Amino acid sequence: MNQKAKPGLKYYKAKKDGSIQGLILFLLVLPAGFLWLDPGTFWSKPFLFLPLLSPLALLLWIYFDTYYQLGPEDLFYKSGFLKGRIKIMDIREIVPGKTRHVGLKPALARQGLIVKYNRFDEIYLAPEHNEELIADLRQINDSIVIKK
Repeated sequence: MNQKAKPGLKYYKAKKDGSIQGLILFLLVLPAGFLWLDPGTFWSKPFLFLPLLSPLALLLWIYFDTYYQLGPEDLFYKSGFLKGRIKIMDIREIVPGKTRHVGLKPALARQGLIVKYNRFDEIYLAPEHNEELIADLRQINDSIVIKK
C-alpha cells in the first residue's frame, strides 16, 4: 500500500510517459550546461538561474504527485495542484486507449482513459493499468458504457 493511499480507498499509480521524463531531464541538464559554459556567472549571480529551476520544481511536483484513488462512491484524482472527485454513479462512458490533448488532464501519459460523466463533463486519466480501473469502476456502476 502506498503512503498516499487513504484507508478504504484503492490506489492506482499514474502511467508515466517517456516524454515527461525527457522534459524533466532536459530541465535538469540546462542549468548544468550554463554552469559548464560560464561558471563565473553561475556562482556570482545564482538568482539568474531561478527562472530555470521553477518549471523543473513544478514538473517534479506533478510527476511525483499524480495518482488516482477509488472509494465506494467516488473516484479521486490528484496531479500536483489539480485534484478533485467524480461520483462513480455519474460516470456514463469510458473511452480507453485514447489520448486527449485539451481540457482537464491530470495525467502524464498517452493511451489513457477519457471518462465522461454528468451530462457534458469529461476528464482524461492515465493509470498504469487501464483495464484494472475500468473493471473496478464497473463493479460499482455496471451501467458504464465502454467505447472501443
